Amino acid sequence: MSTNFKILSIDGGGFCGVYAAHLLQRIETEFSVNWRRDFNLIAGTSTGAIIAACLALGRPAKEVLELYEKHGRDIFQKRIIPRLGLFGSKYDNKGLREVLNSLFGSAKLGDISIPLIIPATDIANGCVHVFKSTYHNEFFRDKDVLISEAVLASCSAPTYFPPILLSGNKYLLADGGLWANSPSLVAAIDAKKRLNVNMQDLLILSIGTGKSNQFYPIKNFCQRRPWGWGFATRWGRGKFIEMLLNLQSETANNMLGLLLNHDQILRLNFESDQKHPLDSPEEFGDLVTKADRKFTHESAQIMAFLNKGE
Repeated sequence: MSTNFKILSIDGGGFCGVYAAHLLQRIETEFSVNWRRDFNLIAGTSTGAIIAACLALGRPAKEVLELYEKHGRDIFQKRIIPRLGLFGSKYDNKGLREVLNSLFGSAKLGDISIPLIIPATDIANGCVHVFKSTYHNEFFRDKDVLISEAVLASCSAPTYFPPILLSGNKYLLADGGLWANSPSLVAAIDAKKRLNVNMQDLLILSIGTGKSNQFYPIKNFCQRRPWGWGFATRWGRGKFIEMLLNLQSETANNMLGLLLNHDQILRLNFESDQKHPLDSPEEFGDLVTKADRKFTHESAQIMAFLNKGE
């Protein structure tokens, strides 16, 4: 009997979650995978939290992919009067909240039968805030939290969406991507600490949402040297946040790679020299194509990983 403990981890990345959703759909369809049945723990940050929560409830990835396609433009509706400052939001969260309420209804984290981790950030206290289903007897804080609220908090990326107040104004929460854009390391540590899983028994399927290879070309800096650093210049708030999220994902996965053997982790992601903004519904087709290509080229490796230890 296999002693492997399988973790599915899904990065944050705004609308680029289309890439993860389609890739997971292909894996489901081609390899008859049921994520709730075949994986022991699921973790997702921001857009990854939407996907992770759906899979933990037993819903297919196809359902999430259709959500991005049908409601992407509803979610990213610009404010009539934009807000300024680092934590000023480009969008209000009305559209996103409505989509999440429709998707999850009155379901609560305590209703989920498998381990689920959704990172957020407590910006009032300057600390992490990790939503978890009740898979350990010490976890009682979140059992009555609506899944829609937990996911909304995790999705509240600075400069894109406003933070939210939760649990009778006890917590002011923002995007989990500020510290755990790739929740793979968080999930691995929790499996060891809370579920007493040996690190050598972990198998982690980590799904990314794309990595840009260039953010601030040197030539542009040289041309604007008098301006220096600043969000009012072309350094750009959105670009800065996207760079931070990329750095966080890279760091988490690199650290995890140092803790585990290379055959315990399968990281599926794409790299591009082009920008892939977090709020670009018009990129739906391009993201689906990239996910299809990744599945085609990595299908043998994916199948071997899924069957490891069986």
